[in-house]
Formats: sequence, C-alpha cells, structure tokens
Amino acid sequence: MPAEEVVLLLEPREGIPPVINDPGDLAKAVHSFARGHGPVAVDAERASGYRYSGRAYLVQLRRAGAGSVLIDPTACPDLAPLDTALADAEIVLHAASQDLPCLAELGFRPRRLFDTELAGRLLGYERVGLGTMVETVLGLRLEKGHSAADWSTRPLPEAWLRYAALDVEVLVELRDVLHGELTESGKLDWAEEEFTAVLASPVPSPRSDPWRRTSGIHKVRSLRGLAIVRELWNLRDTLARDSDLAPGRVLPDSAIVTAALEIPRTTKALTEIAPFTGRSARRHLRDWLAAVTRARGLPESQLPQPSTAGDGPPPANRWADRDPVAAKRLAAARAVVAALADEHRMPTENLLQPDAVRRLTWEPPEELDEETVAARLRELGARSWQISLTVHPIVKALTRLATKGEV
Repeated sequence: MPAEEVVLLLEPREGIPPVINDPGDLAKAVHSFARGHGPVAVDAERASGYRYSGRAYLVQLRRAGAGSVLIDPTACPDLAPLDTALADAEIVLHAASQDLPCLAELGFRPRRLFDTELAGRLLGYERVGLGTMVETVLGLRLEKGHSAADWSTRPLPEAWLRYAALDVEVLVELRDVLHGELTESGKLDWAEEEFTAVLASPVPSPRSDPWRRTSGIHKVRSLRGLAIVRELWNLRDTLARDSDLAPGRVLPDSAIVTAALEIPRTTKALTEIAPFTGRSARRHLRDWLAAVTRARGLPESQLPQPSTAGDGPPPANRWADRDPVAAKRLAAARAVVAALADEHRMPTENLLQPDAVRRLTWEPPEELDEETVAARLRELGARSWQISLTVHPIVKALTRLATKGEV
C-alpha cells in the first residue's frame, strides 16, 4: 500500500485501558467478555532476553461489545475463569505457538484458534510480522518500538501500555479480511486444519544436552574443553533459574567458549576474560573457577563426546557422501514440494514440513506407493491437506528415479 495511504494508529479507540491487577476487577472483565460477541483478540507480552522464565507479564484481550483489557498476570495469575467464559469463542492470535505456552500456564487454553501469521503464510504474504500484515492488509501502521522491552518492569510505562493495547486493537479486523481471502482462495479448510494442529501440539520435550547449543561451541575441539562448556553452562543455568534472569545476562556464551579454549587455572586468569568481570558474573567468580577446575579433573571416561547421535537422518549436506541414493530421493522430493509451494503461493515449509521430507526420503517405505507414503507422512505429522497435495507427485518422482535405476 502506498505510504501516503497508510494511517498511523496512535491511540486505542477507547483510550488506554487500566491495567487489571485485582481479582475483583478481573471478575468484572470476565463477565464483560462473556457478554461480548465474535472472535476474541489475544496477545501476551513476555520478558525474553531479560528473564529466565517464558511467563507472560501482560495479557491483552479485545472483543466486540467488551472493548479491550490489559491484565497483569503477576497479580492475577489465574485466568481459568476467563478461559471458561470464552470456551466457545474463537481466539485470534498472531504467531500463536509463541503465546500459547505462557497462556496455558495461566489456565487459558483456547479451543478454537485463528492465527493471523499462519493465515498470512498460507496466503503467500512475503512478510508476516504483525505490523507488516496490519499495514499491508488494513492500511494501518502499528508502532512496534517496545516489542523487545522488559515487560517484567513495574509499573509499566504508559507508552508500553499504549503499544500493548494497540496490538489487539485491529487484530479481529485483520482476521476478518484474511478469513475472506482464505475462503476465496480455497484455503480455508487448510488453515483450519493447521490451526487445529497448533492447538494440539504437545509441549516440546526438553533437549538432551542443551549445553551443546552454546553459541560458538564449534570452536572448542578438545573433549576437555567440551567438559568446561558443560560445567559452566550448567552452573549458569542454575544461577539464571534461581535469580530468574536470562542466562545471557548472567554470563554470555562467548565467555563460556573462551574459558573452554583458554582453560584458566586462577581467578586472575579468569578475570582476564572480559565478560567474567561484568557485574553479574563477577559475583560468582569462585563458582566459575570451581566449575572449570571440576572439568579439568574429570577422568577421560566422563568427558563428553564431540556430538551425540540424533534419532533422525544426518544433515542434508552429508547425504551425498553417506547415502548418494537417498540424496537423489531428497533432491527429487524437495523439487516437487518447491514447485507445489510456488503453485499455491506459500512457503515450502508450510506446504510440507522439511523434517518430514528428510525422514521420508532417508528411510522410505519398502513398498513405494501412495498408500504407504501417505501413511508415513501422517506418522511424521503431515496434515491431511498436505498429504493430499503432495503424495501423488512425490511418489511419481521417486518412482521415476527407481525406474531409471538411480535409486
């Protein structure tokens, strides 16, 4: 939309609603929203990058007939009554998978969902951030200057509250336009199946050896160095959890990696690594050095290995060496998915999950036909609409390779 036609949203229609931090006021809001009508716009603000937990520090809602509310979940941590009151309502979220976990912690679990970001992906919008979608679809501009703020701050500044209220101000209007576009393009059933899948997604299992995701760990080549990374990471995680600080604010990854490379033996040597002199890290110098010392003293049998084998296929860039036949299957399947995604104007990862494509082509069914491939894709989490679009051309492409003797 031309810049001169875009309208900047400066204030919520009814002004900035007061923050609800009292059970009595929450009960009134629940009653008001139960009497409202139509979809309910919902958003949540966390303190990512500041706090260890992923909890919500502000929840915003808007519904026709009820207006907007801002709820402080640190003062009102039980939203189960609101959940009950809105059990039959469609909940509109943007990038729902980001907010659903923290909302569930408060007892709010939508039964019906419309995800405006996911709808945008299925419709082929190139940029699907909320601000961009609102501007592109509605011709309105949202200020996004506080998205990375520390929402655990109390009291919350007025400018932040204005931003938060505006985030749900036109979310239902955005939903209505996208719903119409999904209907017109024949993609509404696909979207509804995706929304149901988002709601049904289980909580991810904790990663094994999460310390291996330390940024820069690829520089550490010795097993002793990996042991230092593990000890420092685990100590940092404990300190961060106990103080509810983001781990990087306790000690940055760069400090852990540098210590693993230099293996300091004294407090003085440790403080020569600049991040260890930061205010938060400096309070625990003796603990950091003790962690390094523990790693230095471990017997060889207790040192971590360079990597742990996963339960899936290897990285795709290694397939040509590990299994050239599988690499050809992967290339063929990827080409099919890319062509179909282009035809239906959506990202390839939304047409069919990349992990499903990799696992299917790494270990395909013994009998390569549409029934067995569809069953395998279903096991891998593909939705019915995805299978119906992709199973025939994928089987055709893989069968063609087999007929040519290439697989």
